Formats: sequence, structure tokens, C-alpha cells
Amino acid sequence: MSTKIPASHIRIKRAYDPPSNDDGARVLIDRLWPRGIKKESLAVDQWAKELAPSTKLRQWFGHDAARWQEFHQRYAAELRPHAESVDTLRTLARKGTVTLVYAAHDETHNNAVALREFLLAPELISASP
Repeated sequence: MSTKIPASHIRIKRAYDPPSNDDGARVLIDRLWPRGIKKESLAVDQWAKELAPSTKLRQWFGHDAARWQEFHQRYAAELRPHAESVDTLRTLARKGTVTLVYAAHDETHNNAVALREFLLAPELISASP
């Protein structure tokens, strides 16, 4: 089986956007549950807290676009000890669509965007800092 994941298999979606039938497996990748959303409304199949950035990293980043590249490096370092969880998510994505669900307002600079890139290019996580 190929280790390559088709880019179309990994989607990202804000927690505040309604789920749809083409989302596939929905995985919440935030450490905190999104404010004001009931479990039934979010309709996630999995909550992968261990793949969320640490509170310290999240607060440092603050969705500041100027810190985006450094955030990528620090987030990759935090993901390395969770290689098994990352591999599980990659395996799921090889089989079909996975939607990474996040709550941030910034749709361009958030952990879902970074995690999607890491899943599509595993060398970003496995490379030493």
C-alpha cells in the first residue's frame, strides 16, 4: 500500500461550520472543546487532544502570522512524541476522507492547517530540529 495520502483526503473545517456528509471521519484537533457547541452538533468521530498544540505554544503563537513559520517548527517538535497518533490519523486518511475540525477564527494560520501539511508531508515531523 502506498504511503502517499491524496491531498483531497484531508480537509479542514471550523467547528462552527455545520458537518456535511462528505466530511468523512471528523477529528477534533483542539485541546479545548469549542465554546458553545454541543457534542451532537459537532458530530466528531474522534477528539485527538494529544495532537493539539500545547497551551504554552498556542498562547505564544496567538495566531500572529509573523510567527507562523516558527509555530510550524515548534508544533512539529511537539508532534514527534505522538508519532503513533499521527500515524493512526495518516492511515485513516489513506483509506478515505478525514476532516480536521478546529475552533480558531483565523482560517489561514491555525493548527489544522499545519497538521494537514504534516500529514501530507511526514518528513516535516520526522526531521530533527
